[in-house]
Amino acid sequence: MVFGVILAGGIGSRMGNAEKPKQYIKIGDKPIIIHTIEKFYVHDAFEKLIVLCPKQWVEHTRNLVRQYMGDTDRVVVLEGGETRNETIMNSIRYIEEGYGLDDDTLLVTHDSVRPFLTHRIIEENIEYGQKYDAVDTVIPATDTIVASENGEIISDVPDRSKMYQGQTPQTFRAKKLKDLYYSLSDEEKGILTDASKIFVMKGEKVHLVQGEVFNIKITYPYDLRVAESLIRNGEMDK
Repeated sequence: MVFGVILAGGIGSRMGNAEKPKQYIKIGDKPIIIHTIEKFYVHDAFEKLIVLCPKQWVEHTRNLVRQYMGDTDRVVVLEGGETRNETIMNSIRYIEEGYGLDDDTLLVTHDSVRPFLTHRIIEENIEYGQKYDAVDTVIPATDTIVASENGEIISDVPDRSKMYQGQTPQTFRAKKLKDLYYSLSDEEKGILTDASKIFVMKGEKVHLVQGEVFNIKITYPYDLRVAESLIRNGEMDK
């Protein structure tokens, strides 16, 4: 079975919007999160779409789904965890309790504030996810990447041809992800930035899927202006 997992745990602090998290801000005629859910909803490969958000926003999110998508049983809204990876574990727990968990259970995880992913990206995540244990969506780095150990002095300038910028979706075999995550020490969990790093830390291969430059994460006020321009140019329809 294949499950879409929409991660909507952010509170939007960098957006400077105290009223509501950024995923609930409207672009075009809909909240960002609804645009994102709809991109997954049109794919019949998904058994269920699991949306995870802060506890205080669960009912609001359910109401938005009903308002824009009707009474559908393909979308379930759950409370997220304290971290990104704990939120993903909540989705796995839901799947395990409701459907069981086996070696072929697939999670396609995605940021709720990346509404411009394409159908091609979703399809390739599913295709490669069924071949490999882990898949990450990336684009080649266009800027020079500079590393600094102390935030004051350059310690390394890596070869840009080997550097990529991570996007989402990230796709995983759910059982293996769960097993690897719970094998980590608390110290290892503390340095995680995303779920792909769990596989890398354990010496597991992560296959790359080519992303798109316009598959942006809406984080800052400037990103909202870019998003509105992308909608006007029809990028939401890809």
